[in-house]
Amino acid sequence: MSATVLRQELLDQFRRLVAILHHGLAFVGLAAVVIVLVRGKALFLEEALGPAAAVGAIRYEGTVSLLERVDGADSQKYRALINYVSRRYRVAPDVIEQFVGAAHDAGRQVGLDPLLILAVMAVESRFNPVAESLVGAKGLMQVIPRHHLDKLLEHGGEEAVLDPMINIPVGARILKEYIRRTGSVEAGLQFYNGSLADPSSQYAQKVIAERERLQEAVRRFDRSGARSSV
Repeated sequence: MSATVLRQELLDQFRRLVAILHHGLAFVGLAAVVIVLVRGKALFLEEALGPAAAVGAIRYEGTVSLLERVDGADSQKYRALINYVSRRYRVAPDVIEQFVGAAHDAGRQVGLDPLLILAVMAVESRFNPVAESLVGAKGLMQVIPRHHLDKLLEHGGEEAVLDPMINIPVGARILKEYIRRTGSVEAGLQFYNGSLADPSSQYAQKVIAERERLQEAVRRFDRSGARSSV
């Protein structure tokens, strides 16, 4: 092999090595950017939700366990409901417990079935407290802050919409108002979704079907509990 050919081969190998190193460093750089973006998003969510919440294992300051407020069969019914929702939507049971408790309290305050409130959450956000739509609806109940700023001002302003313990009762108040204005649960749900003119009432049917599934989870416990007590 001549010196010229050998030199050319060594040069080609060197260029290939440089190319490999270049792509490797580019990959490392991309990985670093991804890590920074993910960490930045986590910090943003932590700031938006406040120090009382931790993404991935959300704990809300000031809330009381629903199961501590009920006992006996009622406590077991709520546990059955919580476990069902947790499995169906892949959310930690302790987080769902707090959402169920907030729905229970909001329903009692405004005169709505708590299961209906939970069904709206399921359809609107799949129990994602930081869900946001293209039109600006936010949180579990997908409240649009600019349309309901008066209610949010009672809780400190627009930023409060991402606090589940505020989003749930505010959403329940809005739904109750719409049901009262339209005269029926079905029409109120359609109004809540912004699809009152839809003759098929598709949104309302989805929510009502979800409420039926939640009711069935409680009924299954009632049936199994009745058998075990015989």
